[in-house]
Amino acid sequence: MSSVTPDQPRRPAGVRADARRDDARPAGAGRTDDARRTDDARREDARRTDGRREDGRREHDRPGGRPASGGRVPAPRRPESGRGRAPLVVAAAVAAGWAALTSYLPVAVVLGLAQFSEDAGSVGGALRAGLSGWLLGHGVPLQTTAGPLGLVPLLLSGLAFWRLTRAGVHTSRAMGARGGRSPRQALTAAVAVGLGYGLLGALAAVLVSTGDLRVSPVRAGVTHAIFGALAALVGAVRTTGVAGLLAERAPAVLRDGVRTGLVAGLLLLGAGAGAAGLAVATGGGDAADMIGAYRTGVAGQAGITLISLAYAPNATIWSTAYLLGPGFAVGAGTAVRTSEVSVGALPAVPLLAGLPSGPVDGFGAALLAVPVLAGMAAGWLLARRLLREADERAVPQWGALLGPAALAGPVVGLLAGLAAAASGGSLGGGRLAEIGPVPWQVAAVSAAVVTAGALLGAAAARVLARPAPRA
Repeated sequence: MSSVTPDQPRRPAGVRADARRDDARPAGAGRTDDARRTDDARREDARRTDGRREDGRREHDRPGGRPASGGRVPAPRRPESGRGRAPLVVAAAVAAGWAALTSYLPVAVVLGLAQFSEDAGSVGGALRAGLSGWLLGHGVPLQTTAGPLGLVPLLLSGLAFWRLTRAGVHTSRAMGARGGRSPRQALTAAVAVGLGYGLLGALAAVLVSTGDLRVSPVRAGVTHAIFGALAALVGAVRTTGVAGLLAERAPAVLRDGVRTGLVAGLLLLGAGAGAAGLAVATGGGDAADMIGAYRTGVAGQAGITLISLAYAPNATIWSTAYLLGPGFAVGAGTAVRTSEVSVGALPAVPLLAGLPSGPVDGFGAALLAVPVLAGMAAGWLLARRLLREADERAVPQWGALLGPAALAGPVVGLLAGLAAAASGGSLGGGRLAEIGPVPWQVAAVSAAVVTAGALLGAAAARVLARPAPRA
């Protein structure tokens, strides 16, 4: 009988007993050197595969990461990538040149129409006249045989300012400064655009200074550089986020005061625009006669009308000064106020057809209340906004309410004084050397009137406010 049980495997015949000892050895103990090297290589490959998988998982865990390939993990991206950037000089030059071109072409077209008639006008003359008007729109005086021409068409100034603001935006983006909240980058973009724009202004002055028209290249270059830098800075601070940073760091009283002042200033200008439009509409027959007196055909009369529209913002500021009280002048020794109208012989300009013929009386005296009402409306809106932002059962303190209202007056005074200075100028020598309001008078009166009105409006809204009923 054999001693091997059915569950035990039978050993083939001829197998030695020492084979059992070899089977009992650890794996690989009896293998050759080549077999051991093969096992080591397999284990190394397994470690590398595990490492690649771990690196891939780590890369996927990174924000915005991508799967690794080839066992190499790419470096994390920087917040500002260099892709899409342009050199500062190139970006500023292109942006300033485009702003100059888009603000110049409308002027050349309008002045070309104004010069056009059946036997006069040329393309070269229109281009040269466009350069002259473009320089004048930036505040550069033109020296003519009749005297200096310095009355700036503010509509053209607004167009140029807007285009330069966009130039600041494009330059900031080309620098990679968008959203960086860096005042240095915003200032760098603005200065670069200003320098390029100044060079274009000086070049235009050189090209236009021929014959009976002279323009100082130095004056033109400096004026355009300052104008371009300030306008581009507005776009740059918005694009880089510096404007939001300054607003966050400014005290609440200052923020509310500036906002209320801007609202009051816009209301004042709106009232002035309405009064000016009503006056021109009332004298529409005289304006039509003045336009018809120009024997330049339909195209020429259209150009003259467009030139008058270019001075519409000037008329709005003059009308605002008229409502405030100081009034304005249309020549040396003249005055147009609510209490006095003293003018002499005037040029045949359609815009002047709406001048009042005498002092205000009767129901017209109600116009004097318009600036006060504008200030009261701004103060009322300030109080209503603060009431909405406050706790539903609390009323803002008097200091938090009257402080911004009192600050709104100086803000309006500063803006009104600057606007009055920009709207005035000269139309040659002699009696037309003084046109427009006196800046310091407009600034002082508007500051006092708006301060009083804003305080009254804010106080009235505060007194009439009622806490929300308890639930």
